[in-house]
Amino acid sequence: MTIPLVERLAVTTIPFIDLAAQQQRIRPQIDAAIARVLAHGAYVMGPEVRAFEQQLAAFCGAAHAVSCANGTEALALPLMAWEIGPGDAVFCPSFTFAATGEVIPWLGASPVFVDILPDTYNLDPDKLEAAIAAIEAEGRLKPRAVIAVDLFGQPADYPRIAEIARRHGLKLIADSAQGFGCTLGERHPVAWADVATTSFFPAKPLGCYGDGGAVLTNDAWLAERLDSLRVHGKATASDIAGRIFDHDPKYLNMRVGLNSRLDTLQAAILIEKLAIFASEIEARGRIARRYAEGLAGVVAQVPAVIEGGVSTWAQYTIEHADRDGLAAHLKTQGVPSAAYYPMPMHRQDCYAGYPQPGGLPVSEAKAQTVLSLPMHAYLDEETQDRVIEAVRGFNG
Repeated sequence: MTIPLVERLAVTTIPFIDLAAQQQRIRPQIDAAIARVLAHGAYVMGPEVRAFEQQLAAFCGAAHAVSCANGTEALALPLMAWEIGPGDAVFCPSFTFAATGEVIPWLGASPVFVDILPDTYNLDPDKLEAAIAAIEAEGRLKPRAVIAVDLFGQPADYPRIAEIARRHGLKLIADSAQGFGCTLGERHPVAWADVATTSFFPAKPLGCYGDGGAVLTNDAWLAERLDSLRVHGKATASDIAGRIFDHDPKYLNMRVGLNSRLDTLQAAILIEKLAIFASEIEARGRIARRYAEGLAGVVAQVPAVIEGGVSTWAQYTIEHADRDGLAAHLKTQGVPSAAYYPMPMHRQDCYAGYPQPGGLPVSEAKAQTVLSLPMHAYLDEETQDRVIEAVRGFNG
């Protein structure tokens, strides 16, 4: 169907993610939180940072939360703490944002790309098992860790993935950049993983007004090491025990670290956002169910959620054989969309040389068909109906 130019120009584009709607709900609390930080002036590692870490850990039942500058460095920090480096293999999906895989070569280690499940788009445990066996048999790299991704907001199959990781002596990271707040059997990913990491990029379900990230863990030693690494490898209480150093411990550098701290202003904002996060997860679930009802049988696939899982619905992702045609049609209707991810990591030139045992046919196929629709906790029914009707009206 071709829409005349005059009509196309008159179409109002709806937001893909409406950050302004959330801000309107909690603007007084946000303004007051920012004012408190401006009043005390502790802009770096101020009291709100520690308060937010405590609340974040409590939210997902973790013993420790260590905030940092962004979600990418949240992934790198535990790899650094475990001293993963040259000659080591870290297994991860290819159908994910580049941050998941790029932190591995940062440390001189090798990513090993693993295929995904066709329904949830998360790491396929059977393919993971096969990839580990292939790397062990080859003998060139030493398997050290697995990074599972909670893609589009839902948990990976952590009971199976954790069992595989433990049996092979591998560390397990839950990359919850998109899925923080997701649960499986009412348990958060950190219940199975050595660490869960997240991003507070503004578009994430729990996002700040800039950048930020965090690592959650039940390992006290690891939490202390992460705290050191995020501040230039500063001395920790354990480092200083039994020795005399009368100055600020940040000037006693025990290891090579990063400058990866969450700004106090962002922590203050996140405290207010975390207070309403549970209700937003419920709203996203309601909106996702309504999408499924309106689009079932219209597109090739609506999202499937792992049994017992609760998704935070960072994206609502459908499949269509003519994905690009549908996206172009939606644009004429003022409906934005996004293709995550049109080129998996193993197909990118800079990652093509890393191992991909058995190939990644599912990742490659899904990259051609997936399309994400507008999704946020404040998507009203009238606007959602407009999206659904636009999809249903595509005749490609």
